[in-house]
Amino acid sequence: MTKEEMWKATFENDASYDGIFFYAVKSTGIYCRPSCKSKIPKRENVCFFGTSEQARKAGFRPCKRCRSDLLDYQPMKEIAEKAKQLLEDSYNKSCDLNLEMQKIGVSYRRMAEIFKDEYGVTLSEYVANLRLVEAKRMLSDTEDEIIDIAYSVGFSGLSSFYRFFKNGTGLPPAAYRKEHQK
Repeated sequence: MTKEEMWKATFENDASYDGIFFYAVKSTGIYCRPSCKSKIPKRENVCFFGTSEQARKAGFRPCKRCRSDLLDYQPMKEIAEKAKQLLEDSYNKSCDLNLEMQKIGVSYRRMAEIFKDEYGVTLSEYVANLRLVEAKRMLSDTEDEIIDIAYSVGFSGLSSFYRFFKNGTGLPPAAYRKEHQK
């Protein structure tokens, strides 16, 4: 790989080159991954290394933003996983998701962006899927009343549950149960 190819990857923040090479900035004494979102340095201040070890031996320290010292640092993925776990733990409870997301350290809006980027679905689509899967399981595996199932998967009323379930499966809950009960 030529230095021009490495510079192009650095300039474009190309994550596909992460782990293949690192760039260091002479004026700051820091080395980064090609995907680092820090300000693009002047070309004359940049040098390239094949490994983070080589960059450290040359006297550069790891970037605190892209964590070039860690093999697999993906903070957005970690945040998305925390949100996913929170949704899985609370999809059937009435709680203020905005407040719960703030405990993770990001706003609800930013979390929605991160989650969609990571999993390809919105927060509400993910919660709806969790509710639908659990409702289908309960209808086929238990004798619980439909109203009890509606409440246990997080609905506060039967009509909204019926509408949601029929939109998701094409069948009303009673018909689904009749077809799928074990």
